[in-house]
Amino acid sequence: MADYKVETLIYYSKITLDTKHIVKSSQKEIQEKLDAYSKDGWKLTSTDAVSFGAAIYIYLYFEK
Repeated sequence: MADYKVETLIYYSKITLDTKHIVKSSQKEIQEKLDAYSKDGWKLTSTDAVSFGAAIYIYLYFEK
């Protein structure tokens, strides 16, 4: 039977003219999470993102 795990990452918007600032600032941290889970034998099976107020919640779903 497979094991499942959810990792939630939260990023906050800021006032800037750069519309891609969250993408740029979150990319390194997300890649580090993916590398760490992969090293432990987890596979990324799905993702989701929700915007709520000034925050963006990113959900990474893993399976082992």
